[in-house]
Amino acid sequence: MAVGIFDSGLGGLTVLDAAQKRLSDVDFLYFADSAHAPYGVRDAEDIYQLTRKAVSDLWSRGCDLVILACNTASAAALRRMQEEGVPEGKRVLGVFVPLIEALTERQWGDNSPPREVAVKHVALFATPATVSSRAFQRELAFRAIGVDVEAQSCGGVVDAIEDGDMILAEALVRSHVDALKRKMPEPQAAILGCTHYPLMAETFQKALGPDVQVFSQGDLVAQSLADYLQRHPNMLGTGEGGFVTTGKPDFVSDRATQFLRRQIAFEAA
Repeated sequence: MAVGIFDSGLGGLTVLDAAQKRLSDVDFLYFADSAHAPYGVRDAEDIYQLTRKAVSDLWSRGCDLVILACNTASAAALRRMQEEGVPEGKRVLGVFVPLIEALTERQWGDNSPPREVAVKHVALFATPATVSSRAFQRELAFRAIGVDVEAQSCGGVVDAIEDGDMILAEALVRSHVDALKRKMPEPQAAILGCTHYPLMAETFQKALGPDVQVFSQGDLVAQSLADYLQRHPNMLGTGEGGFVTTGKPDFVSDRATQFLRRQIAFEAA
Protein backbone atom coordinates (compact mmCIF):
# COMPACT_ATOMS: atom_id res chain seq x y z
CA MET A 1 0.00 0.00 0.00
CA ALA A 2 1.43 3.37 -0.95
CA VAL A 3 0.51 7.04 -1.17
CA GLY A 4 1.81 8.84 -4.24
CA ILE A 5 3.88 12.01 -3.94
CA PHE A 6 4.51 13.97 -7.12
CA ASP A 7 6.95 16.77 -7.83
CA SER A 8 8.46 18.22 -10.98
CA GLY A 9 11.86 17.44 -9.53
CA LEU A 10 13.43 16.88 -6.14
CA GLY A 11 11.82 19.64 -4.06
CA GLY A 12 9.01 17.33 -3.00
CA LEU A 13 11.56 15.25 -1.11
CA THR A 14 11.17 17.81 1.69
CA VAL A 15 7.51 16.79 1.93
CA LEU A 16 8.34 13.09 1.59
CA ASP A 17 10.93 13.26 4.37
CA ALA A 18 8.50 14.93 6.78
CA ALA A 19 5.70 12.52 5.82
CA GLN A 20 7.90 9.47 6.38
CA LYS A 21 8.90 10.73 9.82
CA ARG A 22 5.27 11.50 10.72
CA LEU A 23 3.79 8.34 9.15
CA SER A 24 6.42 5.66 9.58
CA ASP A 25 3.93 2.86 8.85
CA VAL A 26 2.88 4.28 5.45
CA ASP A 27 4.69 3.52 2.19
CA PHE A 28 5.21 6.31 -0.35
CA LEU A 29 5.82 6.20 -4.09
CA TYR A 30 7.68 9.34 -5.16
CA PHE A 31 7.46 10.48 -8.79
CA ALA A 32 9.95 13.10 -10.03
CA ASP A 33 9.26 14.47 -13.51
CA SER A 34 12.91 15.46 -13.77
CA ALA A 35 12.96 15.32 -17.57
CA HIS A 36 10.62 18.33 -17.66
CA ALA A 37 11.77 20.25 -14.57
CA PRO A 38 11.49 23.00 -13.61
CA TYR A 39 7.76 23.62 -14.02
CA GLY A 40 7.90 27.18 -12.70
CA VAL A 41 8.85 28.68 -16.07
CA ARG A 42 6.25 26.73 -18.11
CA ASP A 43 2.80 27.97 -19.13
CA ALA A 44 -0.34 26.75 -17.37
CA GLU A 45 -1.47 24.37 -20.11
CA ASP A 46 1.92 22.66 -20.27
CA ILE A 47 2.01 22.30 -16.48
CA TYR A 48 -1.50 20.84 -16.49
CA GLN A 49 -0.74 18.25 -19.16
CA LEU A 50 2.53 17.15 -17.53
CA THR A 51 0.94 16.98 -14.08
CA ARG A 52 -2.07 14.99 -15.26
CA LYS A 53 0.15 12.50 -17.05
CA ALA A 54 2.33 11.97 -13.96
CA VAL A 55 -0.63 11.65 -11.60
CA SER A 56 -2.30 9.17 -13.95
CA ASP A 57 0.90 7.13 -13.87
CA LEU A 58 0.83 7.06 -10.07
CA TRP A 59 -2.84 6.05 -10.10
CA SER A 60 -1.99 3.21 -12.49
CA ARG A 61 0.69 2.05 -10.05
CA GLY A 62 -1.92 1.57 -7.34
CA CYS A 63 -1.75 4.92 -5.56
CA ASP A 64 -5.34 5.88 -4.78
CA LEU A 65 -4.19 9.14 -3.16
CA VAL A 66 -1.65 11.44 -4.81
CA ILE A 67 -0.19 14.53 -3.15
CA LEU A 68 1.00 17.28 -5.51
CA ALA A 69 4.13 18.17 -3.54
CA CYS A 70 4.74 20.90 -6.10
CA ASN A 71 3.28 24.35 -5.59
CA THR A 72 3.45 25.13 -9.29
CA ALA A 73 1.41 22.03 -10.15
CA SER A 74 -0.99 22.76 -7.28
CA ALA A 75 -1.44 26.31 -8.53
CA ALA A 76 -1.77 25.60 -12.25
CA ALA A 77 -3.29 22.11 -12.46
CA LEU A 78 -5.05 20.94 -9.29
CA ARG A 79 -8.33 22.84 -9.58
CA ARG A 80 -8.74 21.91 -13.26
CA MET A 81 -8.02 18.24 -12.54
CA GLN A 82 -10.62 18.18 -9.78
CA GLU A 83 -13.19 20.04 -11.88
CA GLU A 84 -12.73 17.70 -14.86
CA GLY A 85 -13.08 14.71 -12.56
CA VAL A 86 -10.81 11.96 -11.29
CA PRO A 87 -11.34 8.19 -11.51
CA GLU A 88 -13.67 6.65 -8.95
CA GLY A 89 -11.85 5.87 -5.74
CA LYS A 90 -8.90 8.15 -6.57
CA ARG A 91 -7.95 11.50 -5.04
CA VAL A 92 -5.41 14.22 -5.78
CA LEU A 93 -4.60 16.89 -3.19
CA GLY A 94 -2.37 19.96 -3.23
CA VAL A 95 -0.09 21.66 -0.74
CA PHE A 96 -1.64 25.13 -0.39
CA VAL A 97 -4.33 24.06 2.06
CA PRO A 98 -2.06 23.19 5.02
CA LEU A 99 -0.22 26.50 4.61
CA ILE A 100 -3.41 28.51 4.64
CA GLU A 101 -4.74 26.53 7.61
CA ALA A 102 -1.59 27.44 9.55
CA LEU A 103 -1.54 31.06 8.45
CA THR A 104 -5.20 31.74 9.25
CA GLU A 105 -5.39 29.44 12.28
CA ARG A 106 -8.60 27.83 11.07
CA GLN A 107 -9.38 24.38 9.74
CA TRP A 108 -10.16 23.88 6.07
CA GLY A 109 -13.49 22.35 6.99
CA ASP A 110 -14.47 25.64 8.62
CA ASN A 111 -16.81 27.08 5.99
CA SER A 112 -17.80 30.20 7.91
CA PRO A 113 -17.37 33.55 6.10
CA PRO A 114 -13.88 35.03 5.71
CA ARG A 115 -12.73 36.94 8.77
CA GLU A 116 -9.84 39.07 9.88
CA VAL A 117 -6.76 37.23 11.12
CA ALA A 118 -3.75 38.29 13.16
CA VAL A 119 -1.29 38.40 10.26
CA LYS A 120 -1.88 41.38 7.96
CA HIS A 121 1.25 41.52 5.80
CA VAL A 122 2.43 38.31 4.11
CA ALA A 123 5.36 37.76 1.78
CA LEU A 124 4.93 34.93 -0.72
CA PHE A 125 8.07 33.50 -2.31
CA ALA A 126 7.26 31.21 -5.23
CA THR A 127 8.06 30.22 -8.81
CA PRO A 128 7.04 32.53 -11.67
CA ALA A 129 4.14 30.21 -12.61
CA THR A 130 2.79 30.08 -9.06
CA VAL A 131 3.00 33.85 -8.71
CA SER A 132 1.22 34.49 -12.01
CA SER A 133 -1.57 32.03 -11.15
CA ARG A 134 -2.54 33.99 -7.99
CA ALA A 135 -3.84 30.66 -6.68
CA PHE A 136 -2.56 31.29 -3.16
CA GLN A 137 -4.30 34.66 -2.93
CA ARG A 138 -7.50 33.16 -4.31
CA GLU A 139 -7.57 30.33 -1.78
CA LEU A 140 -6.61 32.65 1.07
CA ALA A 141 -9.49 34.99 0.22
CA PHE A 142 -11.96 32.19 0.99
CA ARG A 143 -10.75 32.17 4.59
CA ALA A 144 -9.39 35.60 5.51
CA ILE A 145 -9.93 39.28 4.80
CA GLY A 146 -7.63 42.24 5.21
CA VAL A 147 -4.45 40.31 4.41
CA ASP A 148 -1.97 42.06 2.13
CA VAL A 149 0.00 39.47 0.13
CA GLU A 150 3.12 40.59 -1.73
CA ALA A 151 4.36 37.88 -4.10
CA GLN A 152 7.98 37.62 -5.16
CA SER A 153 8.88 35.50 -8.18
CA CYS A 154 12.08 33.65 -7.31
CA GLY A 155 13.58 32.87 -10.69
CA GLY A 156 16.64 30.63 -10.74
CA VAL A 157 16.41 29.24 -7.21
CA VAL A 158 14.93 25.87 -8.20
CA ASP A 159 17.47 25.42 -11.00
CA ALA A 160 20.35 26.16 -8.64
CA ILE A 161 19.06 23.70 -6.04
CA GLU A 162 18.45 20.98 -8.63
CA ASP A 163 22.00 21.53 -9.93
CA GLY A 164 23.38 21.28 -6.41
CA ASP A 165 24.78 24.84 -6.51
CA MET A 166 23.77 25.95 -3.03
CA ILE A 167 26.08 28.99 -3.06
CA LEU A 168 24.20 30.36 -6.05
CA ALA A 169 20.88 29.40 -4.47
CA GLU A 170 21.74 31.34 -1.29
CA ALA A 171 22.77 34.41 -3.29
CA LEU A 172 19.54 34.29 -5.30
CA VAL A 173 17.43 33.94 -2.14
CA ARG A 174 19.04 37.01 -0.59
CA SER A 175 18.47 38.95 -3.81
CA HIS A 176 14.80 37.95 -3.97
CA VAL A 177 14.25 38.84 -0.31
CA ASP A 178 15.81 42.25 -0.93
CA ALA A 179 13.45 42.75 -3.89
CA LEU A 180 10.45 41.75 -1.76
CA LYS A 181 11.43 44.12 1.04
CA ARG A 182 11.54 47.03 -1.38
CA LYS A 183 7.84 46.36 -2.03
CA MET A 184 6.88 45.28 1.52
CA PRO A 185 9.46 46.59 4.02
CA GLU A 186 7.99 44.89 7.10
CA PRO A 187 6.28 41.55 6.38
CA GLN A 188 4.90 39.77 9.41
CA ALA A 189 5.01 36.33 7.85
CA ALA A 190 6.63 34.68 4.85
CA ILE A 191 5.35 31.73 2.85
CA LEU A 192 7.95 29.51 1.19
CA GLY A 193 5.66 28.62 -1.71
CA CYS A 194 7.82 25.98 -3.36
CA THR A 195 8.83 22.64 -1.89
CA HIS A 196 12.45 23.29 -2.87
CA TYR A 197 12.62 26.38 -0.66
CA PRO A 198 12.63 24.67 2.77
CA LEU A 199 16.15 23.57 1.86
CA MET A 200 16.97 27.30 2.00
CA ALA A 201 14.80 28.08 5.04
CA GLU A 202 17.70 29.33 7.16
CA THR A 203 18.82 31.66 4.38
CA PHE A 204 15.29 33.04 3.99
CA GLN A 205 14.98 33.53 7.76
CA LYS A 206 18.32 35.33 8.08
CA ALA A 207 17.54 37.61 5.14
CA LEU A 208 14.03 38.39 6.42
CA GLY A 209 15.04 38.87 10.04
CA PRO A 210 14.09 37.14 13.30
CA ASP A 211 10.73 38.90 13.67
CA VAL A 212 9.25 37.36 10.49
CA GLN A 213 7.50 34.02 10.93
CA VAL A 214 8.50 31.72 8.07
CA PHE A 215 6.05 29.02 7.00
CA SER A 216 7.41 26.07 5.00
CA GLN A 217 5.47 23.06 3.93
CA GLY A 218 7.05 19.77 4.95
CA ASP A 219 5.74 19.37 8.50
CA LEU A 220 2.45 21.15 7.75
CA VAL A 221 1.67 18.86 4.81
CA ALA A 222 2.72 15.78 6.78
CA GLN A 223 0.34 16.65 9.64
CA SER A 224 -2.48 17.39 7.22
CA LEU A 225 -1.88 14.08 5.44
CA ALA A 226 -1.89 12.20 8.74
CA ASP A 227 -5.24 13.76 9.61
CA TYR A 228 -6.64 12.94 6.17
CA LEU A 229 -5.55 9.29 6.30
CA GLN A 230 -7.02 8.93 9.78
CA ARG A 231 -10.37 10.04 8.34
CA HIS A 232 -9.94 8.07 5.09
CA PRO A 233 -7.89 4.93 5.82
CA ASN A 234 -9.22 3.34 2.63
CA MET A 235 -7.05 5.77 0.59
CA LEU A 236 -3.80 3.95 1.33
CA GLY A 237 -3.94 2.25 -2.06
CA THR A 238 -2.54 -1.05 -3.29
CA GLY A 239 0.76 0.00 -4.86
CA GLU A 240 4.32 -0.37 -3.62
CA GLY A 241 6.58 2.35 -2.34
CA GLY A 242 9.72 3.57 -4.07
CA PHE A 243 11.13 6.25 -6.33
CA VAL A 244 10.59 6.75 -10.05
CA THR A 245 11.70 9.51 -12.42
CA THR A 246 11.35 10.56 -16.02
CA GLY A 247 14.95 11.74 -15.88
CA LYS A 248 18.20 9.80 -15.70
CA PRO A 249 17.81 7.51 -12.66
CA ASP A 250 21.49 7.49 -11.67
CA PHE A 251 21.81 11.28 -11.80
CA VAL A 252 18.53 11.86 -9.97
CA SER A 253 19.46 9.25 -7.36
CA ASP A 254 22.76 11.01 -6.65
CA ARG A 255 21.04 14.38 -6.25
CA ALA A 256 18.29 12.89 -4.04
CA THR A 257 20.87 11.18 -1.84
CA GLN A 258 22.55 14.56 -1.32
CA PHE A 259 19.17 16.16 -0.53
CA LEU A 260 18.07 13.67 2.11
CA ARG A 261 21.55 12.57 3.21
CA ARG A 262 20.55 8.93 2.91
CA GLN A 263 20.76 6.49 0.04
CA ILE A 264 17.97 6.96 -2.49
CA ALA A 265 17.61 4.83 -5.62
CA PHE A 266 15.32 5.98 -8.44
CA GLU A 267 14.02 3.80 -11.23
CA ALA A 268 12.94 4.90 -14.69
CA ALA A 269 9.25 5.82 -14.86
